[in-house]
Amino acid sequence: MVDEQRTGVFFGLAAYLMWGFFPLFFKQVASIAPTEVLAHRIFWSAIFLLGLVFLRRQQKHLLTLCQQPRTLLQMTATTLLISINWLVFIYAVSAGYVLQSSLGYFIGPLVSALLGMIFLKERLNRIQSCSLLLAAVGVAYLTLLQGELPWIALSLAFSFALYGLLRKKAGVGPTLGLALETSLLAPFALIYLLVLNSDGNLKFAEGTIVDFWLPLSGVVTALPLIWFNAAAKRLRLVTMGFLQYITPTLHFILAIFLFNEPFDSSRLVGFSLVWGGLLLYSSNALVRVSNRTKSVPI
Repeated sequence: MVDEQRTGVFFGLAAYLMWGFFPLFFKQVASIAPTEVLAHRIFWSAIFLLGLVFLRRQQKHLLTLCQQPRTLLQMTATTLLISINWLVFIYAVSAGYVLQSSLGYFIGPLVSALLGMIFLKERLNRIQSCSLLLAAVGVAYLTLLQGELPWIALSLAFSFALYGLLRKKAGVGPTLGLALETSLLAPFALIYLLVLNSDGNLKFAEGTIVDFWLPLSGVVTALPLIWFNAAAKRLRLVTMGFLQYITPTLHFILAIFLFNEPFDSSRLVGFSLVWGGLLLYSSNALVRVSNRTKSVPI
């Protein structure tokens, strides 16, 4: 049991660290239009994931999913949501808004709790409600400070939270699900790349270093998902919940100390409000899990 937990922690750390260093990867292709980078990410992810599906001999399961209209409709919706999430993130990195991506992934768990309350009729206790309110005040403060909504952060948070909600309802495994999602979009991505090529605007295959980075985006996209799935099978949800803050923390550190994005005391106030909300929410979740564990007879 201890070995399983250690293995789970290893896989969880690997997944969240890789996601945390995503800005470094996508900075390598920041000179290319985000839409072209997205098309490559979708296409090469589909190739890599379909290869995994065939290696694991899961092609029959994938075909079964394609023959279920309800599941296919749900997966089409999740495909659109994950595409929006990927595009906004790629744009954030290329345009120098990694700090906003950090904020988006910090508030993501709270947005998920809000959506659970709205769509799944889940009840929030007072502490959870206060945590949501505190984070909302933080976002409102940053909005007033910047003079505009932090749309990148909100788009990332809501698109991924909605994605998680719909994927939960679809009940499809992570690898098969992403294989299906990228396969649905891969033909459109390929057509877009061919159009760019015919217009002379394709930046791929020009003999530059991006010819290496763009195909690698498929592997980079799929690997942390596989590791995350391996961790989720071995660890408690509360452990996974705390590990997930590694990703936005690394985005935050990279934005300030490597990319030199502006971060003054006023922005610190806004982020602190969000962090306060997260601290309340996470500590409450830890207490509830601890209480449930104590109440179970040995």
